[in-house]
Parts: sequence; C-alpha cells; structure tokens
Amino acid sequence: MLNTPSGTRGMVTAPHHLAAQSGLAVLRDGGDAIEAMVAAAATIAVAYPHMNGLGGDGFWIVSRPGQAPVAIDACGPAAAAATPEAYADRAAIPSRGPGAALTVPGTVGGWQTALSLSGGRTPLARLLADAIGYARDGVPVTTGQAEFGRAKLDELRDVPGFAELFLPDGDVPAPGDWFRQPALARTLERLAAAGLDDFYRGQVARDLAADLAMAGSPLGADDLASYTAEQGSPLQVRLDGVTAYNMTPPTQGLAQLMILGLFDRVRPETADDFAFVHRLVEATKQAFLVRNAEVRDPAIMRQSAQGFLAPDCLDGLAAQIDLARALPWERPGQVGDTIWMGAVDAEGTAVSFIQSIYWEFGSGVVSPSTGVLLQNRGASFSLDPANKNRLAPGRKPFHTLVPGYAEFDDGRRLVYGTMGGEGQPQTMGAVFARYARYGQGLQQAVTAPRWLLGRTWGAESTTLKLESRFDEQVVADLRAAGHAVELLAPFSSTMGHAGAVVRHSDGRLEGATDPRSDGGVAAY
Repeated sequence: MLNTPSGTRGMVTAPHHLAAQSGLAVLRDGGDAIEAMVAAAATIAVAYPHMNGLGGDGFWIVSRPGQAPVAIDACGPAAAAATPEAYADRAAIPSRGPGAALTVPGTVGGWQTALSLSGGRTPLARLLADAIGYARDGVPVTTGQAEFGRAKLDELRDVPGFAELFLPDGDVPAPGDWFRQPALARTLERLAAAGLDDFYRGQVARDLAADLAMAGSPLGADDLASYTAEQGSPLQVRLDGVTAYNMTPPTQGLAQLMILGLFDRVRPETADDFAFVHRLVEATKQAFLVRNAEVRDPAIMRQSAQGFLAPDCLDGLAAQIDLARALPWERPGQVGDTIWMGAVDAEGTAVSFIQSIYWEFGSGVVSPSTGVLLQNRGASFSLDPANKNRLAPGRKPFHTLVPGYAEFDDGRRLVYGTMGGEGQPQTMGAVFARYARYGQGLQQAVTAPRWLLGRTWGAESTTLKLESRFDEQVVADLRAAGHAVELLAPFSSTMGHAGAVVRHSDGRLEGATDPRSDGGVAAY
C-alpha cells in the first residue's frame, strides 16, 4: 500500500475501518472533527475491545483554525484506596485481576471535555449510534483479538467477568466470529440519553462501582465522582520549518519531540539507509534516558518537561550521539496496547487522538452490569519507596500514549500517531522524518519498513528489531555498528499501527493507514 488517499471536505484515519467510517459519517452529517472523533472512538472501543475501551485512558490534541493547539489529558489517577499498604502482601502490583484495576478510567471524561470545545452540531445519541449498534448486534472478531485472546488465555480466564464476555461458548472466538457486547450496548445507550457525565456521577458510575467492589478492586464510586479530564497546552519543539506538538507528562510525549529535535540536528541526506536508521535509533536512546529519569506525574516532576526541548539542551544531547557506533542498550522498556486515530474537517479543525487499556485486555476485569473492561494502567506503578513512579493515591501513572501534531511553515498541518508502547515515539519519528524531511508520500512513509528498540506490543526483548524488508546491507551495517539486531516478519504488528492525516494550505487532505492493521482512511 503506497498510494496516499486524498479528500477535500473531511477525512478520518483509524486502525479499524469501521471506526474510520463512523467518523466520516458524522462529518458527512455536518459534524466537526471533534464530534467525528468521539464517534470513531466509541466504535473502535467496540470493534477493538482487546486494545482500548471505555475503561481506559485517552489523550487529545485539538487544533482549531486561528487558535493555539489544545491538549486534553484524560488520564485517570490511582484510587484513594490504592495505597502501598494495600499491596503490602505482594512483591509488585499485579498486572491482571482486580488489584490491577486501580486507576480511574479517563477516556469518557476526555470525550466529554473534547465535546465542550466542539461546535455542538451533532447530538450525542448520533455520535454513539454506530457503537451502540455494533455492541448490540455484533462485529466480526479481528485476527488480533483472536490471537491475543488465545495467547493470554491462561492469565485471563479466571479474572472476574472476563470469561463471560470474551469466551462465549467457553472458548476464544475465532477470526470472523460474531462478537456481541449487550451490556456495553446498554451502557452506551444510557450515556447517549443521560450524557457522558453519567459514567462518573450517574447510574453507570453506580453500577460500575458496585461491580468493582464485588470483584475486589480498590476503585470506588468516590474516585469516579471526583474525576474530570484536564485541558491545557501541549509541549512543543521548534524544528527547521515546522513546529511539532505532543502531550505533556505523564506521557512520553517529551521523548517523541526530543527524537524529532535531536534527529534534526544529525539527520543525513537520504532516508532508509544505515545513517537514517542509526541516527534515529541513537536519538531515541538519548530521549529515552531523559524520559526514564524525569517523566512521571507532573505534580511530582523535578523540572519542567518543556525545558528539555530548549535548543541548548537538544544541542548538548545531540553532541553525545556517535554517528558511527551504537550506544549499548539493555534498559527495560515500556509495553502497552493502544489505538491512534486522526480527523480533519472542512473548516480545518484537526484532531490527534489516542486511547488505551494498557496491556491487551487490560486488567481483564469486566463489569458485568456495564460491559466495561477496566485498564491495568496502574500496573506501571512501583511499590519501591525509592522509585520515582511509586504508587500513591491520586497519582497519575506513566503513559506511553502520544498523539502527534505538527504545523509547517508552508501551511500544512499534520496529525499522526500509532499504537505500540515503547515503539510509539520511534515509529512517529520515522514516519515524520520520511514525510517531512525526505519528501516521501504519506502512505509510503507509513508502509515503509520500520524498526523498534526495546519492548513493545507482544515483545519482551530489548533488541533493535527490524522488519526483514530492510536492505541486507543496512542490516549488516547496523550490526557492525554494535546494534543487537533482530529480524521480524516483513509487516509485523510489533511495529505498531500508524496513521496520519495532513491538511494542505489549499484545503486538500491526504491520509494514510497502516497495512499492519485492520484500518482504513475514510474521506469525502
């Protein structure tokens, strides 16, 4: 897939084609890009339930013509009862089960905050209509849901509520089987009628809290009732001819922007050769060292994240990049499952959006009365008193989620992103560089072979993983430079599911979706 789809009046890209179509339908009905994204987000929560949902977190960057970009932080904090003492009998916070469901799900609060920025053209019932129908009537199971359901079955089958939803007839459904979520359909219908606030302070909240208490989760009604997504300004970095934006901590948005800033200082003349891959990988290492040392809940960070994007700071770190040799790398990485989507409407409002339940199937805990699958984002907390990301009530967990946005001096505006844990800022760096620095078409930049340093979706090793489509000489040169190269399949889902939409100064739209996903670009 190399040809870049185009449009003139509106465009949505998503890693599941039904979500892209839901967003486009709202645009066709006169809605704006924010409303289209809520519709797409609700649909993909139903169609890709192993990767995201109402029980997870989300982040937005919204750009409206003539206004500064807005960042929406829909990251839920740890519950009041989620104290280190509550986990004193454990060596670590569990990754599955009720003990892992310890943070407030922020996704729906993010939808609510985003809609407050919208023109309010479209009723909420219309935005949720597709998702309600897909949850009630069913959607075909994707290969990813089937494969991960089978691979993770032993650790999930006994988690409260999991088998009742994800093991119909007592087994993992096969690709193409119908998958229905009647309880989730009723929840979405309730939200459509009562409003999204009901998820936190209404009947849905009460039902959800009761189910969680029964399962043994520390998350309670008071935690839900006190939650509101936060709105602010994104981080930004000035590049050659471009200003790039991404999310503030507790996300790794800082690392993504640092990769762009560092690569701008050492970038070679051509793409996809040894120098291109090596220098982006080495820029990633420098950015990750800062991320690992500094990024956490912004309320307890030692210094401002924006300061690390200052020119003198980036100049100093770029000077540490060896253009010929790899910096040894055996540091632990971050994992996570996610979806990213982008939308742009005819008026020029652009949305970069990402939501997640952390690991595939999150905590595995499903609320039977609401059909909501709870995330396990709290598993990223530590019980070590000396750890910078130590668990504390009300504290935000570290997030891999990063929605990208860029404004070009020539008038282009780009939304882009991917799923893939540790790989998100790396894939975004590759896609951005190929498109913005080397003139590759947007779809070509997404389809081209990718790499990943460290751990990500479905991977445990910290090697430099390359898709086997790279030229053999590039692989040999990377190994000779000291990279621990591991070759993967030609189109590996380990590399994430990337996408992008660009709006040109004349209003023309171009989009890309990842052939590694079930996605599509919908436009008119």
